[in-house]
Amino acid sequence: MSKKSVIVGSILILLGVVVTIISDSGSATSLIPAFIGVLFVVLGLGGNLKPELNHHFMHGAAALSLIAILGSLGSLIGRGSTGWALFSQLATTIICLLFMVTAIQSFKAARIARQENQ
Repeated sequence: MSKKSVIVGSILILLGVVVTIISDSGSATSLIPAFIGVLFVVLGLGGNLKPELNHHFMHGAAALSLIAILGSLGSLIGRGSTGWALFSQLATTIICLLFMVTAIQSFKAARIARQENQ
C-alpha cells in the first residue's frame, strides 16, 4: 500500500501543478491537490522506510483520503465550481476514493491473514 500511496500522491501533485499552469490561476487553492499529494508521498515513504510502522502510515493515508474526498465534495457543492476548478475537484475526489477503496480492501485482507495465522 505504501507504493500506492506514493503513486497517488505523485498523481495529485501532477494534477495540482498542471491545473494551476493550464488555468493560469494566481490562487494557491488550485494547488490544494498538490499539497494533499505531498502528504500522500510522505506517508508512503514513511511506510517504506519503517515497515514495522507501515500500517500506521497507511491508516493515516486512508484518513487523508477521506478528508480529501469530503473537502473536495464540500467545496464542489458549496461553491458550485466550474471549469478547471470543477475538473480538479472531481479528479481529486475520484483519485482519493479509489485509494480509499483499495486501502479498505488491503486492511481487510491483512486482518484475515492475521486471523488465519493465529
